[in-house]
Amino acid sequence: MRTLHIATYNIHKGFSHFNRRLMVHELRENLHGMGADLIFLQEVQGSHEEHAITHENWPEEPQYEFLAEAIWPDYAYGKNAIYEEGHHGNAILSRYPILNWDNFDISGHRFESRGLLHCEIQMPLWDKPLHCICTHMGLSSRVRRKQVALLQKRIEEVVPPDAPLIVAGDFNDWSCRAEKIMVNGARLHEVFEITHGKVARSFPSAFPLFRLDRIYVRGFNVREASVHQGLPWSRISDHAPLSTTLVLK
Repeated sequence: MRTLHIATYNIHKGFSHFNRRLMVHELRENLHGMGADLIFLQEVQGSHEEHAITHENWPEEPQYEFLAEAIWPDYAYGKNAIYEEGHHGNAILSRYPILNWDNFDISGHRFESRGLLHCEIQMPLWDKPLHCICTHMGLSSRVRRKQVALLQKRIEEVVPPDAPLIVAGDFNDWSCRAEKIMVNGARLHEVFEITHGKVARSFPSAFPLFRLDRIYVRGFNVREASVHQGLPWSRISDHAPLSTTLVLK
């Protein structure tokens, strides 16, 4: 039980590139096939009245419940962007009990709503709860600097320094400027830097060029890390999912 398989994925609200096709059913099938213990999701559609009317196979339940079905009995959803038709945000799906969770607003301005979804998870036979933070940061470098600083502050305030910690999501940080704060300030390590020497290319999913998505950890050894590119993933979302296998120190 010291080994943990996790993944992070910006699911583009369940649609393919440029919103051409509803892919949430194929998304669920392939997420289930990954066999992850925990999944960090961004751009999860909590509800959308118009899509529910125009798409015959739109799920009746929120996307995070639809995706979690039969595999991840516990889940948390952080509602970030709210609009007339519905809302979307981040979600964490877990095989293990979520003890408590909180969603922390890090929006840089009113036109771009962002949040940090923080969960404490009870892992079997672990001495301490596992802390997980799912994030989706802004497009502006100035806003991202403030958001990464808020993330560091959040970690310092609510995560015990000896607790195992995973921070994953879409950092939108193609210039890799978040690295110094995450590594030197928050004392985390990025799993692809450990295993491959560089953070992963994950966008666009058809031919990944930009290093937008990250998995940072503290209190773990990293066994392996993978970018899931090519079919079927390149049809499902504009981002490629990342996964890693961790071993508790």
